[in-house]
Amino acid sequence: MTNAHRVRRVAVVGAGPAGLFAAQALAGQDELPVHVDLLDRMPTPFGLLRYGVAPDHESIRSVATALARTLDLEAVTFWGLVEVGRDVSRAELLEAYDAVIYAVGASEDVRLGIPGEDLSGSRSAREFVAWYGGHPDARPQPLDGVRAVATVGVGNVAVDLARILLKQAQALRVTDMAEPVLEELARSEVRDVWIVGRRGPQHASYTTKELRELVATPGIDVTVSSGAFDGLDEDALDRRTRANVELLRGLPIEGDGAPASDGGRRRLHFAFYARPVEMTERDGRVDGLTVERTRLLPDGSVEGTGSLETLDVQLVLRAVGYRGSPLPDVPFDGTRAIIPNVEGRVVDEAGARQPREYCTGWVKRGPIGVIGTNKSDAAQTVAHVLADLQAAEDAPRDLQGGWVEEPGSVADPRTGEGHRPVASRDGVGPVLRARGHHPSTLADWRAIDAAEIELGRGEGRERVKVSTWDELLRLVTDH
Repeated sequence: MTNAHRVRRVAVVGAGPAGLFAAQALAGQDELPVHVDLLDRMPTPFGLLRYGVAPDHESIRSVATALARTLDLEAVTFWGLVEVGRDVSRAELLEAYDAVIYAVGASEDVRLGIPGEDLSGSRSAREFVAWYGGHPDARPQPLDGVRAVATVGVGNVAVDLARILLKQAQALRVTDMAEPVLEELARSEVRDVWIVGRRGPQHASYTTKELRELVATPGIDVTVSSGAFDGLDEDALDRRTRANVELLRGLPIEGDGAPASDGGRRRLHFAFYARPVEMTERDGRVDGLTVERTRLLPDGSVEGTGSLETLDVQLVLRAVGYRGSPLPDVPFDGTRAIIPNVEGRVVDEAGARQPREYCTGWVKRGPIGVIGTNKSDAAQTVAHVLADLQAAEDAPRDLQGGWVEEPGSVADPRTGEGHRPVASRDGVGPVLRARGHHPSTLADWRAIDAAEIELGRGEGRERVKVSTWDELLRLVTDH
C-alpha cells in the first residue's frame, strides 16, 4: 500500500465551530485519505454555538444543525470528556496522531484594569453568557437588588447581554434556557441597561441585524448619548457601519427631549465616548460606574476630557473581549493570547516550526470575526495539513510511531473494539484505556440530545438544556 492510500489520522482538539469546520474540511476532501478524532473536554459538541450564543437567537444556533452532519461522517469520531493536559499530554497526542489541530477557542476574559473591578457586582460577560447559555461550569448570576446594569463594550456580546436583561422573561420561555435561569430573570428588577463604549457609534463592532433586534425589543425605550455623532465622517463608513449609524440616528438623544418612560417599561441607554475609570462601592458591592467623557483624535484614537459622570448601576458586565489560555506544553503567545502560528502552522516562541502541529479558530487568530469566519480560517489550516502530510514521502520511516502495514480500525475508546477501517496510528484510545479513562462518544451526545428534547416536550418547548455536570454525567453513564 502506498503512502497516498494510507489513511492518516488527525486529532482536532475542540469540537466547537472552529474544530467542526476543520473536521468537515478534512473529511470532505479527496486529496488524501484522513480519519479525524474530535476531542473535547465536554460530552457535548458545538462549543460556542451551544453555550455562547444567546438562546433566543435560533437563526444563529441553527448553524449547529448543519455542523452536526460532520459528526455523522464515516471519517469522523467524536470523543468527549477528554482534556489535554489532564487526560492526555501534548507528547502523547503527537505520538498517537499524524497531525494535531488545536481549536480550543478563547476561555479567559480581558479585564478593564480600573479600581473597583474586583468588587462584588463586577462580572465578566463570559460568566454571564455561560450562565444563561446553560454551561455546566457556570456559576449562578443572582440579580437581587440590581436595578441598573452597565455592559462595557460595543460588540455583539454586549448587545446580547442587554437584550436578555431587558427582554420579558416570558418571551424567553420558548427557548432552551434552564428553569433556574428563567426564574432568576423573571424575578429581576432591572429597569435600566447602559451599553458603554469609549469611542463613537462608527467604531462599534455589532452587526446591524443584532442592533436592530435589540432596539426593537418590546417594552423598552432606547436613547443615545448626546454628542455621539459629532465629527462623524459618513463618507468614510462601510455599508454595515453606515446602517448602524442610520439606525442609531433615528433614536432619541439622552436628556434632549427624549420621552419619559412610564413605570412599566425598561430603558436602554447607548453611552458613546464614555471610558470607564472606576467602579464605586457601597458595603463592598458595586454601587456605580464612573465614566470619563472622551473625544476622538485625528488619528482615530481617543483621549479623556476630564469630564466625569457616575452611572447609578449595581452590576457591571465586562464585554471587552476574550483571551485564549495556554494548553499544557503547547507554545503560547501570552501577549496576543494565541498559539503562535504562521497561517495555522504552529511555531514556538522563537518562530521555529513545530512539526505536525496546527491551530484554527480564536486560538489561532484571536477572538475576532463571526462564527462563519471559522470556515475560511479552518480551510487555510487544513490546506497546510494536507500539503504537509502529502509532502512527507518518507513518512513510514520518519514519523515517530510509524505506519501500520495493513488496515487496522478506529478503536472505540471504551472497549478497544474497532469499527472502521483505518491504516494509520492508533489514536489516543490506548492511552486513555491504559489509565482507565472512559471518554464519552457520539452515542452519549445523542442520549443527552434526546433527554433535552424530552425535557422540552414536558414544558411545551422544543428542548430544555441539561445544564449540570451531575445530570450530563448520569446520561453518559446510563447510556
